[in-house]
Amino acid sequence: MPAKKSNSSNTADRQLMETLLNTTKGACDLYLHGTIESATQKVHTAMGDVLDDSLCMQNEIYTMMSDKGWYPSAKADSKQVEQTKTQFSEN
Repeated sequence: MPAKKSNSSNTADRQLMETLLNTTKGACDLYLHGTIESATQKVHTAMGDVLDDSLCMQNEIYTMMSDKGWYPSAKADSKQVEQTKTQFSEN
């Protein structure tokens, strides 16, 4: 039977994942702005490709954290969702 990880180990793992997620989010932000501000198509394409890769990485980290319950998210109330959809479809 595999040994259980201690709470301190789980805490360290969670902190590491949070750091990775925040760092990846920051990289995505930089690559987005690099793509937007690029002066040539070649640079734009290169930055866009790296942005896509970074977004995939960010999603994988988020999914791992969410699966472990380390990134809980509240479910949207269906009534609020419908109200918001109606609000924006009227404009």
